[in-house]
Amino acid sequence: HEHFLALQLGLKKGMKVLDVGCGIGGPLREIARFSSASVTGLNNNAYQISRGKELNFSVGLSETCNFVKADFMNMPIPDATFDAAYAIEATCHAPDAVGVYREICRVLKPGQLFALDEWCMTDKYDPGNSRHRSIKAEIELGNGLPDIRTTKQCIQALKDAGFEVVSVKDLAEDSPLPWYLPLDSSQFSLNGFRLTRVGRFITHMLVKTLECLHVAPQGSLRVSSFLETAAEGLVKGAKEGIFTPIFFVLARKPLDKQPEI
Repeated sequence: HEHFLALQLGLKKGMKVLDVGCGIGGPLREIARFSSASVTGLNNNAYQISRGKELNFSVGLSETCNFVKADFMNMPIPDATFDAAYAIEATCHAPDAVGVYREICRVLKPGQLFALDEWCMTDKYDPGNSRHRSIKAEIELGNGLPDIRTTKQCIQALKDAGFEVVSVKDLAEDSPLPWYLPLDSSQFSLNGFRLTRVGRFITHMLVKTLECLHVAPQGSLRVSSFLETAAEGLVKGAKEGIFTPIFFVLARKPLDKQPEI
């Protein structure tokens, strides 16, 4: 998928690229290797940045890849700095979609592209349906998300932020295998077994024991419960067709887009 993003953005050697919400930089390194572009990862977590720098060094990418510790709602980056930008399942955590998209637009050079993979509710989501609302709430609670936007709200937010929308596609629709299979307790797998009643009981007892022995930090059991709720919500949302984790949008900053005063 990282190669797909690089090709959509037309990345090549000499280009400066921004990875918004990069984590420890897995996609960042793959995109840098594939395209030979220089990639800057934006992240507000010091530990993840430290780990990302170690991994960059281990694969010989310290010269072409770097990190900036910052909030993506308020980037300490000059206007019109980057030749391209992308965000992979990161900006769904933003409290204000227009705000984060506007910041990305600001740091892009005029005429350049932004590729987005966003978690969204699809057109099949009915806010008047109590089951749909319950599934949405499970996904939000388990993944620490604010109000999950619909695909239409996502597109409108990009436009309101100053972007021109070039193309949109729910990539989950064309996946050869359902993306949620590793989380589905009805399918046989080690991860799926963990989400069955027996698997959840075993996991619960193991985490509780580790927490009591102070091997695992306090709160681990609560976090484990949140993650189980998240997995259940994601599978139910996918099976009902009301949620996608791979809503892809390619947008462009207009050539006449001027920096905000």
